[in-house]
Amino acid sequence: MIAVEAVGVLIFFSVVGAFLCAKARFAGGAVVFSLVALVLFVATPAGQGLPGAVGTFLSTLNDTTTPVLSGQEAQR
Repeated sequence: MIAVEAVGVLIFFSVVGAFLCAKARFAGGAVVFSLVALVLFVATPAGQGLPGAVGTFLSTLNDTTTPVLSGQEAQR
């Protein structure tokens, strides 16, 4: 297993790589580096709650917007 410090360094280099690819107008590379950084962040203890938080946010957003978009009254 990779040490937490090493993961932090890998995340940093992934962010730097994404920045450099974006400056060079190489969108594919920037997306790949960003996804690698995101996966590494979620693998850390600090980022383990991120998928649940995003899921809760999207569920709340869906529950709020569905009645408005379908023209129905909101269920309470």
